[in-house]
Amino acid sequence: MSWQYAKLSEVAPSKPLKVKNTNNDQNIWQITLDHIESDTGKLLKKDIQPYSKAGSSTHWFDERYVLYSKLRPYLNKVILPDEKGIGTTELIPMLPDKNRLDRTYLAYYLRSPKFVEWVSSQTAGAKMPRVAMGVFWEHEIPLPPLPEQQRIAAILDKADAIRRKRQQALQLADEFLRSVFLEMFGDPVTNPKGWDVKPLGSLAEKIGSGSTPTGGKESYISEGVSLIRSLNIHDCQFLHKNLAFLTDKQANKLSNVVVEENDVLLNITGASVCRCAIVDNAILPARVNQHVCIIRAKLLVPEYLLYTLVNQSYKKLLMNVAKSAGATREAITKEQIQNLFLPVPLIELQREFARRVQKVEGLKAKLKASQAQAEAQFNALSQRAFAGEL
Repeated sequence: MSWQYAKLSEVAPSKPLKVKNTNNDQNIWQITLDHIESDTGKLLKKDIQPYSKAGSSTHWFDERYVLYSKLRPYLNKVILPDEKGIGTTELIPMLPDKNRLDRTYLAYYLRSPKFVEWVSSQTAGAKMPRVAMGVFWEHEIPLPPLPEQQRIAAILDKADAIRRKRQQALQLADEFLRSVFLEMFGDPVTNPKGWDVKPLGSLAEKIGSGSTPTGGKESYISEGVSLIRSLNIHDCQFLHKNLAFLTDKQANKLSNVVVEENDVLLNITGASVCRCAIVDNAILPARVNQHVCIIRAKLLVPEYLLYTLVNQSYKKLLMNVAKSAGATREAITKEQIQNLFLPVPLIELQREFARRVQKVEGLKAKLKASQAQAEAQFNALSQRAFAGEL
């Protein structure tokens, strides 16, 4: 099948919506990169605030646009807005030519593994890598007739729905465990069950973070000692995707942050600050960089500590601590972590909770395998779709 190709600049240029005379008190949808789930384009939070809260580095969009993140393109953040709003300038407001390009087709193309791999190689900047926009706009997208684009988008919609259902099943399992935690221990901030309260520093054997090796990501190797970064840690979930690896020499320089079985890992800086997970033992031996803190429980069961830190009210407390320094971005220090106060329930009750967690984690492992299969099928379908093989 022979398809035409067109440059992104021609069929989906960046043309922010022009809006005049907006009242500062008017409530407007305001979106940042943190509101968008990687890979799926799911909106994690719809933040409605007065227009006066919007910063100067923003632009308008509406339901005709595709918003594409030029920052860290490997995170694959693309979203289809459903109404008018304001976005950070890190999100490119792409306006598809309705006579030539279906916006859902465009969104799936931008999320496709082949495009993500390509665009990730076109970045500049070590700490905040962004796609080189000149190269981005010159990229040519396959452009079958509109009815064919819509047919492809409909097929991918169905496959996407399947993988989303698998993800929803996993989320329900996590919500169940959070409910069990509250039932057994109560809210860890208000402590309605009257447990003894102690600082985390007195309950942990180790609290500490690492560093990034000299040379940054260019010095990473394809196999070796795992280097855990903030992007590997989501609440109650350890992600292997984008795991970095160190040489033995690099790892030896981080010997003070050797990760051990059942360590609780807490993100302490950046956009994902305060996200928390238990280390996946399959990636050991491992180290952490400066954005991740190891908390090695001594007088707490790791599962209890994890679900305390990800509890909604305790997470709010953590975020307030992270914002208290007044820095340009949220961060939480080792001393602040040591001074966090936690309820300390009976150890047998903590162990009983851990047994329940492990049982549900066994079920989640099966769900994850099913989700991985759905993800692989979706990616294979996406590859065929944009090669004209559907």
